[in-house]
Amino acid sequence: MLLTAFALHAAVAQQQCRTLDARLPVALRGWKVSGSGLDTGHTVTLNAGRDKALRTSVTIRRAGTYGIALDQAGWIDVAPARGKPLESVAHGHGPECSTIRKIVRYKLRPGTYRVDVTRLKAARARLMLVRY
Repeated sequence: MLLTAFALHAAVAQQQCRTLDARLPVALRGWKVSGSGLDTGHTVTLNAGRDKALRTSVTIRRAGTYGIALDQAGWIDVAPARGKPLESVAHGHGPECSTIRKIVRYKLRPGTYRVDVTRLKAARARLMLVRY
């Protein structure tokens, strides 16, 4: 019941926005720019498989807290190239009046990580790496 009320509130809030993605915080301004590869400064649109899941990788150059932003509901896991998924340090929704549906944050050290996105609703997903 609470989730239904929250989803309804979010839908009403989106309808009240005159323009989506117009007032994004500095860290998320790349959400309006398309690029290739999961990185900061731009989004990447990837095709999900028949199972509504996708896998990509990301290379972290400086240690810090990073988020994976997603344009729809889904489950985001980040893991070292050879290892188990990391525990997230925070998760939430994107800013009001944005097309960012979810952001999951992780503390990451330099290296390459695999990013698994599952339980997607659409055949394509838009993602962005966000540094905090």
